[in-house]
Amino acid sequence: MQAGWRQPRSRVGAMALFAMTIFGPLAGCSSSPTASSPTASSPTISVPGVTAPTTASSTPSSSPAADPAAVKADELGAIPVLMYHQLLAHPTGAYDQTPGQFRAELESLYRSGFRTITAADLVAGRIAVPAGKSPMVLTFDDATTSQYAEGPDGAPLPDTAVAILQSVAKQYGEQRPVATFYVNARPFGNHPAYLTHLHALGMEIGDHTATHANLRQLDDAGVQSELVAGQGVITAVLPGVAVTTMALPFGVLPHNRALDANGSAGGTSYAFQGVFLVGSGPSRSPFAAGFDPLGVQRIRSGLRTGDQAFTATYWLPLLISGKITRFVSDGDPATIAFPKAEMARLNPGFASRARPY
Repeated sequence: MQAGWRQPRSRVGAMALFAMTIFGPLAGCSSSPTASSPTASSPTISVPGVTAPTTASSTPSSSPAADPAAVKADELGAIPVLMYHQLLAHPTGAYDQTPGQFRAELESLYRSGFRTITAADLVAGRIAVPAGKSPMVLTFDDATTSQYAEGPDGAPLPDTAVAILQSVAKQYGEQRPVATFYVNARPFGNHPAYLTHLHALGMEIGDHTATHANLRQLDDAGVQSELVAGQGVITAVLPGVAVTTMALPFGVLPHNRALDANGSAGGTSYAFQGVFLVGSGPSRSPFAAGFDPLGVQRIRSGLRTGDQAFTATYWLPLLISGKITRFVSDGDPATIAFPKAEMARLNPGFASRARPY
């Protein structure tokens, strides 16, 4: 069992309760959630000085917005953050899947109106997707060659995750899809130059430690050394590019929880605005009360998903069908549109940007 999520006593009952607590009632449910209701699978990690962005400096530039009622905008709804690992012709691990399975999942999401943003966009509140569309965050751990590798012409190989994403996105009119890659030392089969190419495509590169270390097994110095070294893998290739998010290897938190967001080693510091977990359900909106940028939930996608708790095959049908209220954009990243009845769910720090209807 990975840290950051717990086995519920009853899968269906626990998941329904979890969804109602965080995102509002499922279709047909009558209970009303409170914005501050706790959940077992969403640990709160408080780090002094690091909070969700609420200042004017973090507000995205404005663009013409649609009538929020006409597009049924709800920018307090849930956002799926998908966690991927390897794409293999013959998967063996619980986190693996075939290229065909990955393509089918993406097609389902795009067909249902989801469009990509990065993990950094999520925690910074930069939700720039067209009116009536919903954001999704695609995250890839461990920097494998099944995620990105190049042919002799420099183009992504056909069955890699990037090639499949580009192909599916183009079918649905998204010309520049984005994703977040959490890398370790010797990324993509020891092709660090690939980081430059991914960055040029608009992809985010995030920290996953240098050696995929279990941070709970390390002392404070070891935790900071791993995260600084992991960051260094990126900055050595992309100097000047800020590394603003990290994903916990195995989903395991260090004993000193403050160190997964801020620390230093050897004269180099790190300061992450987002820390991403393993497993669990959809993320809250970054504008909703209770959103924790230092404990962002991810939905696990992989071979043995079935009806397991905290997996894509459970959560995505609920989001796609509307049984869980999902984030729907009004088309203007500078405003936060939602039905007036949901006012209590808004983080008060975003009141100046609120556009209830």
